[in-house]
Amino acid sequence: MRIGHGYDVHRFSQNRKLIIGGVNIPFDRGLDGHSDADVLIHAVCDSLLGAAALGDIGKHFPDNDSRFKDIDSAVLLSNVGKLLADNGYRVLNIDTTVIAQAPKLAPYIETMRGNIAKALNLSPSQVSVKATTEEHLGFTGREEGVSAHSVCIIDGVI
Repeated sequence: MRIGHGYDVHRFSQNRKLIIGGVNIPFDRGLDGHSDADVLIHAVCDSLLGAAALGDIGKHFPDNDSRFKDIDSAVLLSNVGKLLADNGYRVLNIDTTVIAQAPKLAPYIETMRGNIAKALNLSPSQVSVKATTEEHLGFTGREEGVSAHSVCIIDGVI
């Protein structure tokens, strides 16, 4: 068994959709990034890649590659799942936390779990998504951006 940890952060930006966990969330700002800037899915990708010692999201989907401009991060996650399977690994579980002062994410949690599970061919029971604020502290508390952490357990041939 192997454990992986992933972390990602994106700043808020005008004229962008807010996509978190594959959900388009109504909000007055979105997250800035080369892809759709899905902070949660990016953290999940990094935790899985890290657990398998296969690098990170930037190695596999660099932000200077036009193929990944505005790409749906669920596509990236699906590719990470295939990469793990090709290397003899399977995902046992994923536990995540999104840190955002606003907007409130509780209404979207179950859909996020389902989207992550679907991209990896998992059961939603293998995916946990939690959300919290930072009580107006730090950059997320000042509503400058959103961050996410992900931990996972995988097993496989090694």
